[in-house]
Amino acid sequence: MSSLLLLLIGFGIFFLAWKTQDEINRIRAMFSGTISLIWGLALAPLSLQLFFEIVSLLAAFSVCMRCLSCGSNRN
Repeated sequence: MSSLLLLLIGFGIFFLAWKTQDEINRIRAMFSGTISLIWGLALAPLSLQLFFEIVSLLAAFSVCMRCLSCGSNRN
């Protein structure tokens, strides 16, 4: 349960960081959100960790395939 709480806190901090206009506060909030997400993911059960890994790999793969297809259309 603590892993879910830390993950929610991390995502909440990231959301607030995007809304912040001050650069120093944004960097500090992003750093704090990253630490919270890492702690939450480290404490999460294995099934949740695998889910996050699969989703991130699929997202990275779709971005890479989109970039490769854009590069082949250039004349």
